[in-house]
Amino acid sequence: MKNLLKVGLLSAGLFAAAQCSAQEKHEPVTHKVGDAATAVGHKTSELAAKGAAAVTDKRYDNKYGPHGEAIYIDKHDRNFYVDKRGHRKFLKKSQLRNKPSK
Repeated sequence: MKNLLKVGLLSAGLFAAAQCSAQEKHEPVTHKVGDAATAVGHKTSELAAKGAAAVTDKRYDNKYGPHGEAIYIDKHDRNFYVDKRGHRKFLKKSQLRNKPSK
């Protein structure tokens, strides 16, 4: 009876220790899914804004934006580029950069 009790307590202790060590601290899955959904949303917005600008606005061929973005001219003669989140960023004429000649 003593041996049976010892074996039972030992196995229960090992089982509990294995369960505790198996549970690691992880970042919640919902946080990772939320970040991925945000990134997909930003990319979708960027592509939609660039497509709409290409259809409705005129492209400025000889100039580009601060980080190499395409420049568009809207119906009010304002220069803008579309950023990574799909927002229009309006620029002054002095902020436009010339394309390098090849």
